[in-house]
Amino acid sequence: MKSVPLKAYPRTQTRRGGVKKLRATGRVPAVIYGREVKPQNLEVSAKEIGDLIHHSASENLLVDLAVENDARAKRLALVQEIQHHPLNGQVLHVDLHEVAENEKVIVMVPVETVGEAIGVKTGGGVLEHVLFKLKLRALPKDLPEQIVLDVSHLELGKAIHLGEIKVPSNVEVIGDKNIPVVAVALPRTEEEEAAAAAPAEGVAAGDVEMIKEKKEEGEEGEEKAPAKGEKAAGKPGEKAPAKGAEKGAAAAPEKGAERAAEKKPAEKKK
Repeated sequence: MKSVPLKAYPRTQTRRGGVKKLRATGRVPAVIYGREVKPQNLEVSAKEIGDLIHHSASENLLVDLAVENDARAKRLALVQEIQHHPLNGQVLHVDLHEVAENEKVIVMVPVETVGEAIGVKTGGGVLEHVLFKLKLRALPKDLPEQIVLDVSHLELGKAIHLGEIKVPSNVEVIGDKNIPVVAVALPRTEEEEAAAAAPAEGVAAGDVEMIKEKKEEGEEGEEKAPAKGEKAAGKPGEKAPAKGAEKGAAAAPEKGAERAAEKKPAEKKK
């Protein structure tokens, strides 16, 4: 990866209002950090960083950073992340990772495809892009900006796996070598899509059922709690025992029965 020059300036405005004013002047907030250096707030020209992105194959950039009034004339750094505005795509923030020329780094590199797969052209298949980025380890100057795969030879049911990616000898591909990167497969039928979706639907139905059961338990609890002026749910005619009446609760039915027995003979005499 060839390094490109980038001018930066120390930044003192870190609050939200200050950052807005900074962007209004045509500059973008940035930060640089590394293993052996303390993080430093910077600002860069929005036009300059935008031009660098526009003329590069990806946002993986290696820059020779020149910070104004810095003791070092240039600092080698990788563009770690660029934040864009979700609507207009303008650059909002830049993260820079300072690196050493002789130290290997790990970077996620995008994967692009060229050509039309024969399995798509003549076999009615579809090209499935499984991995959009690969994890590579190399010296900064040896890192590629992107990985380009020619898929024109791919037949139906075939794939290019991670272990089949050709990279320079000084670049290492990290990951399971059996993972497919791109593949050509038959399009799914409606029955296959329905079958694939069936387990998910089953789980969803079960979740709804569990929620329903919990709701029913709550409803039963509400029935047991009597509203004002209503009798408690349970055996007809029962009343909630008063405080301190639990001890005599067992004897209460027997006294009621004796009174009923005494009352019945009196009714017959009448």
